[in-house]
Amino acid sequence: IVQEEVSKAVSGNPGMAAGLVRLHFHDCFVRGCDASVLLDSTQGNRAEKDAPPNTSLRGFEVIDSAKSRLETACFGVVSCADVLAFAARDALALVGGNAYQVPGGRRDGNVSVAQETNGNLPPPSANVAQLNQMFGAKGLTQAEMVALSGAHTIGVSHCSSFSNRLYSSGPNAGQDPSMDPSYVAALTTQCPQQQGQPAAGMVPMDAVTPNAFDTNYYAAIVANRGLLSSDQALLADQTTAAQVVGYTNNPDSFQTDFAAAMVKMGSIGVLTGNAGTIRTNCRVAS
Repeated sequence: IVQEEVSKAVSGNPGMAAGLVRLHFHDCFVRGCDASVLLDSTQGNRAEKDAPPNTSLRGFEVIDSAKSRLETACFGVVSCADVLAFAARDALALVGGNAYQVPGGRRDGNVSVAQETNGNLPPPSANVAQLNQMFGAKGLTQAEMVALSGAHTIGVSHCSSFSNRLYSSGPNAGQDPSMDPSYVAALTTQCPQQQGQPAAGMVPMDAVTPNAFDTNYYAAIVANRGLLSSDQALLADQTTAAQVVGYTNNPDSFQTDFAAAMVKMGSIGVLTGNAGTIRTNCRVAS
C-alpha cells in the first residue's frame, strides 16, 4: 500500500522522492524515528513541522494517503513512523537507489516541539566537525554521515540556504572562494539578489541528474560544485574527501553504504511496545 502511494506521488512529481527521504531524516534526528515531525501544531504548542528548518518539508499528504488506506485495510497495525521509513525506502528505489529491507515495529510518539529542531538538524552552513558532532550524537559515524549526505543527489534547495556563498558581506565580501566560479555565475542567474531580501527561488541540489539517485553529488563536490557549504565541506577534510572521491569511482559502494546507513538512521531512538502508540491520524496525537 505504501509503495503504491509513493509510486503514484513520485511518478507525478519526481522531486517528491527527495521530499520523502528528507521527511524521514528530519523525523529521526528530532526525538528519534517517532513520526513527531508529522504532528500538526495546536493552539498551545508549536510543532516541529513549523520550525524554520522544517517549513520547506514536503510529502505530508503522501504519508496521509498511505496511512488512511492502511487504516482501512488493517486498523491500528502500522505506525506513522513505519510509514515514513517505508516511504523513504520506496521513494529511493523509484529513482535508482538500491532496494533494502527496513525493519518495522516503530511506535509513534505524541510530543512534537518546534524548539527541539535547534541543534539537532544540521544547518546548511555546517562544517565537518559540526556534522560529525550532530550525526555522532545520533550514533552515526563519520563514514555514515558522508554516505547519507549523498541523499543530496536528488531534490532541490532554496536559494536562501546557500546565497551566503554567492553574496556574502563583511571582510570577505563576495563569492565563496571554494566554489567553482562558473557555478557561482550560473547560480547568481538562478538566484538573483534582491535588495534587503533573501534570494528567492529553488535550485536542484545535483545540477546534472536532479532526479536520479547516483554519485553525481560527489563528482560535483570534487569539481568544487557542491551547492551547500555543508556539501563542499566534505572535500576540506582529508578523510571525508577520500570517501567522496571513492564514491565517484565506485558507485556500487555508495549504494551499499547508503542503504546500510539509512537502515541505521531508521532505528534512531525508536519507541517500541508501551513506550509509544500507533496514531490513527498522523497529524494528531493519539
